[in-house]
Amino acid sequence: MVKNAIILFSHGARDPRWKEPIINVQKLIQAQNPEVIVELAFLELMSPTLSECIEEIISKEIYQMTLVPIFFGQGGHIREDLPKLLAACSQKYPQMDLTVKPAVGEDIGVLQAIAKYCADQ
Repeated sequence: MVKNAIILFSHGARDPRWKEPIINVQKLIQAQNPEVIVELAFLELMSPTLSECIEEIISKEIYQMTLVPIFFGQGGHIREDLPKLLAACSQKYPQMDLTVKPAVGEDIGVLQAIAKYCADQ
C-alpha cells in the first residue's frame, strides 16, 4: 500500500516539451520506488499547481509527502514564492506531513554529475 509521495516541483513553461526531462526523472524515481507515488507540480504556466497536486495526493489518503524543487538554486521562486505556496497548502491541508528538500542544484552529487557531463568528451 502506498503511504507516501514525492512531488517534483518546478517552474513550468509555455512549451509542453520543456517538462520532458522532469517526466523522465519522475519515471526513473517511480521505477526504483514502485511503492511511492511520484507527481509533478508547477509554479506557473503548466498544471497541476502545487495546491492541485497536494489535493490529488490527499484525495488518495496519502499524507506524507516530500517536495523536491527542480530548480538550479535558491532564487526568488524558492526563497519567496515557495514558502507562500507552502503556507497556503499547510493551512488548507493541515493533515499533510510535508518535507521540503533543498533545490536540486544545491546538491553536490547533482553538481558533480553536471560537471562530469560537461567535461566528458
